[in-house]
Amino acid sequence: MSNRVLSAIFGVGLLFSLILFAGKFSSARLPGNQQGYEPRQPVSYSHRLHAGELNIECLYCHFNATQSRHAGIPPANICLNCHSQVRAAFGAVRQEDELAEAEDRKPRVVTSTELAKFYGAIGLRPDGEIRADSITQSISWVRVHNLPDFVYFDHRAHVAAGVVCQTCHGPVETMERMRQFASLSMGWCVNCHREANEKGVEGRRVNASIDCSTCHY
Repeated sequence: MSNRVLSAIFGVGLLFSLILFAGKFSSARLPGNQQGYEPRQPVSYSHRLHAGELNIECLYCHFNATQSRHAGIPPANICLNCHSQVRAAFGAVRQEDELAEAEDRKPRVVTSTELAKFYGAIGLRPDGEIRADSITQSISWVRVHNLPDFVYFDHRAHVAAGVVCQTCHGPVETMERMRQFASLSMGWCVNCHREANEKGVEGRRVNASIDCSTCHY
């Protein structure tokens, strides 16, 4: 076999090897980078439905973001502002109403599977009424965005500056299940601060610090 043929075979093999390695390492990340993390939650919650279709403001549920460094998980009473009455999708309620009318009876209370889990955790029956043997328990939500302990981040400063939630959290109004949109790396944050200083935030000039001690102290 000639040297030219051997070189061609070697070249093709090298090319395929590079393609395989490129595919493997294209998803490689630095340690601690949880970009794309999308855990299942104990109770399914659709940001697409609530923030997207229903157009509920982020700060209606995550009101702590205006007064605390942590946005926090909304307390149950915020959910109950709507879900003390709304227990299932409109289609399921309508279907039960039509079936009850056809069977000449009162419609039964329809509660979605996920809301039944929520009601059970806060001591309510599936129909939303308080249980006689009411035992409440915290829902063990799985944290999606989790910065290292050596990083300080304050939601208050960002909300006050007019930074929209989607800047860091991505298009949450399209997410059926919440996921980490950005890398949240130091470089990503510093570049965001630099860009904000250059272009402003929502038409206003800002002075976003890029000093190390702002986030690490």
